[in-house]
Amino acid sequence: MSDTVTAQPALDPANTLILTLKDGKVVIQLLPDIAPKHVERVKLLVSEHFYDGTPFHRVIEGFMAQGGDPTGTGTGGSKYGDLPAEFTNRRKFLRGTVGAARSQSPNSANSQFYIMFAPAPHLDGQYTIWGQVVQGMDVVDKIKRGSGGGGIVAAPPDRIITARLGTDPQ
Repeated sequence: MSDTVTAQPALDPANTLILTLKDGKVVIQLLPDIAPKHVERVKLLVSEHFYDGTPFHRVIEGFMAQGGDPTGTGTGGSKYGDLPAEFTNRRKFLRGTVGAARSQSPNSANSQFYIMFAPAPHLDGQYTIWGQVVQGMDVVDKIKRGSGGGGIVAAPPDRIITARLGTDPQ
């Protein structure tokens, strides 16, 4: 028997998203093999610094933290058109899964996304998965709970400080 530990495969810098939040860094592995159009959109928006300063406008304990809306209302998006659904794979919504937020229409995802606090099987096959948190779930767990979409919020929501591509979480 050996005491060696199997190393995690190295992350591809071109498919790694690093969110800087008030409590630290969140490293997300992008999944272009299952959601190429969504990953392409996220990369484009990151290159334009679109996500910098945007709030987590809807954060539900035991469910998810939603962000990516520059208006903070839950109704905003980017200047680009909506994306077609990419959820024909068998990937499941588990803790740390990153999915594309959308309206009732399956082909309405734009810039908003959510990070799961816990598994949500009722979302499987209904929403596009484009990423997986591989480091920093403890940081995600500290995102302030609440909703800003037209409701009264006791305190301002937490915000994404920066969103960058790469693998250096420093």
